[in-house]
Amino acid sequence: MANVLEVKELSKQYTKVLAADKVSFDISEGEIFALIGPNGAGKTTTIRMISTLLAPTSGDAIVDGHSIIKEPEKVRECITYLPDEAGAYKQMTGIKYLRFMAGLFTTDIDKLNGFVDRAKNICGLGERLNDKIGSYSRGMIRKLLLSRAVMTKPKLAILDEPTSGLDVLNAIEIRKMIKKLAEEEGMSFLLSSHNMLEIEFVSDRIGIISKGHLMVTGRADELKERYGVPNLEHVFEKVVNENEVH
Repeated sequence: MANVLEVKELSKQYTKVLAADKVSFDISEGEIFALIGPNGAGKTTTIRMISTLLAPTSGDAIVDGHSIIKEPEKVRECITYLPDEAGAYKQMTGIKYLRFMAGLFTTDIDKLNGFVDRAKNICGLGERLNDKIGSYSRGMIRKLLLSRAVMTKPKLAILDEPTSGLDVLNAIEIRKMIKKLAEEEGMSFLLSSHNMLEIEFVSDRIGIISKGHLMVTGRADELKERYGVPNLEHVFEKVVNENEVH
């Protein structure tokens, strides 16, 4: 299966901090890849470089055949990025928000309507789309934002803490939405989350980053077997602690 993303020795040097050091991994079509690590490990820096929001110091990433260095505008056409702190216009109704956002991608009315219809089906908010977003719960807002992020069928969806602050039931719904999009539509995902249960449930492969270094990648079951531990939290602890020693 072809790779949608190939990250090649991506590095970012700030004045005194090497935030990412030759990070390399790939994501294939329809794969959900989770990048996890402690606070300050380099996750967000790496994600922002791939999203073309931050220029790398060295290295490159190829998204659907396009370089983030040489063709950032082409990369932006085939990705979507939903940061943890993303919000929506509270005075707009859900449906007006979706139409407004769809209009940023196309002026073709048929395409625009297609994007909106797709978002409506994905978010499952029904008649509540006619209400102002200011009246929505956090879970409803995340569903709306996720549907907006994927309504254009991006090759790669980059989601930072997709279920942050949600209750268990809403978090489960968001995870199911992500898995369904990957399995039924072949959409690829790059996720970042601190929720190890979530990562283990939704991800096909996992990468653990610490102090800017991508320490290990693999499936959850592979990593648990490799480190001889019962769950992903213990894998995470072992990998990070080993890096602390070195």
